[in-house]
Amino acid sequence: MPVDDLWYLNKRGPDGKRLPSRRHGQGKRWRVRFADAVGDPRTRFFERKADAETFDARARAGVAEESKVQQSERLLTLRDYGDRWRLSREVGWALETRKRVESNLRCHLYPAFGDRPLRAINLTSVLEWLTRRLAEGTPSTSLKLYFELLDTVLNAAVTDKIIPDNPCDGVKLSQVLRGYSRAPKWVPTEREVLALLDVVPARYRAAIWLGAGQGYRLGEALGMEDGPRCIDQEHHELHVVQQLRYAPRQHDGFYLSEPKAGSSGTLDLDPVVGQVLAEHVRDFPPVPVELVDLTAGNPVRRSVPLLFTTTRGNPFTDRTWSREWADWREAAGWPKDHGTFHALRHFFATTLITNHAEPQEVQRMLRHKTLRITLETYVHWWPKRDRSRGIVGSVLRSALAKQDHN
Repeated sequence: MPVDDLWYLNKRGPDGKRLPSRRHGQGKRWRVRFADAVGDPRTRFFERKADAETFDARARAGVAEESKVQQSERLLTLRDYGDRWRLSREVGWALETRKRVESNLRCHLYPAFGDRPLRAINLTSVLEWLTRRLAEGTPSTSLKLYFELLDTVLNAAVTDKIIPDNPCDGVKLSQVLRGYSRAPKWVPTEREVLALLDVVPARYRAAIWLGAGQGYRLGEALGMEDGPRCIDQEHHELHVVQQLRYAPRQHDGFYLSEPKAGSSGTLDLDPVVGQVLAEHVRDFPPVPVELVDLTAGNPVRRSVPLLFTTTRGNPFTDRTWSREWADWREAAGWPKDHGTFHALRHFFATTLITNHAEPQEVQRMLRHKTLRITLETYVHWWPKRDRSRGIVGSVLRSALAKQDHN
């Protein structure tokens, strides 16, 4: 259970000094790896080394809340505890309530969580369950009843000191249901993205690749500049650190600001997108534009080699881009209502999902602040998990065949 310094590499440079990592200066610096109460590997992050070392010592001694549990309760499942909870309380329930609670536990909670240790049920697993049920067409009123039952059972487990906290506390069900209703109304197919690339002028084609191949928003793409600040071809990384904004009465009109709150980050550069960007810089040399840069807090005026400008060498205003986009969209056969640049970001996300990327990886690439936002927005595309059938029978049949053979 070591304490890791995420800001520096273990190796040192020629001068003997430690080399900074890719995460240098970003996020919490110290990481502790430990085994939780179920025995699964976990990590926690800390701002201060002293706090990390204190937690590490407590985890090693088995007295940290995340790792402390009675052995008899270590593998207590939701099914075991749920039945105890129901039987201990149903004496005061009406007959219909008894039937409904027993049925909802057996038919809706146990298939998803019944065989899991209580301590293995976390926020992510609850959100994934809600997402799958919505995608399967479960009515929101019914899902609300199932969720409230799960919340009640887990609250009781907290009171009984079996689990330290209730993962349902981190779920805002109204936002989950609202996210389901605000899911993308239209997502282009691969063929429709290619149709757009065919009609967009060559000098702007790389911007389309940033949207479809990296999930960039429009302002982030138009704010891209040449150089390692935004494009690190050597390390195959993109740095989302700024977006182009336009306000006629401020900062002489155009300026750079931080991306949407919580959306800054470093992305893996897709090799195809990297090649497209390199060819774009070669064929359409970046145009230096004097802009006010607000990304560091205090306004700084600097020359920014923008990748995408108009044919006159000016940055794009929202109106200028919209006028060009309307022509491209119509030529590509995209719908007028929902065929926006943001649809390329939806294409990027849903392509990752349908190709079995992990939820946390999709969240990281989209730079969503929380995993809940990712799951809520793309609930329709999240693949359903087929329940495995006949596992035990197959194992026994195989064992019997080996026995007969011997």
